[in-house]
Amino acid sequence: MALKRLTHQRKAVLEVVQKARHHPDAAWIYQEVRKLVPRVSLATVYRTLEALVAEGYLVPIAKAGEATRYDANLHPHLHLVCEACGAIVDLEVPLPDLLGPAQKAHPGVEVRGVEVTYRGLCPRCKTGLKG
Repeated sequence: MALKRLTHQRKAVLEVVQKARHHPDAAWIYQEVRKLVPRVSLATVYRTLEALVAEGYLVPIAKAGEATRYDANLHPHLHLVCEACGAIVDLEVPLPDLLGPAQKAHPGVEVRGVEVTYRGLCPRCKTGLKG
């Protein structure tokens, strides 16, 4: 997949998210991109994130009342949100077919996606190593 406009800033934002070991929010991404492109603005980072989502390079993880996080893992997977520290952990497990039954039960609607999030403890919090 090629970016429509592979600007230095877009490339930097995508690289930062792809290299992140977590699901970062725009503020964290901005701080990291500034190390690569010191004159980048926060508004540019937000616009770039929107473009990367629209073009299919990133997946937004939105939760009411919290900053949107971004996921560069485009393979189908589920997430676990840690109830102690809020970390988002990728779960590589077989995905259930939730679209088919919903569309069959409600033929008058167009189901475009499903979000399933597990809640529990991440490995660090489970072992008491918070932080």
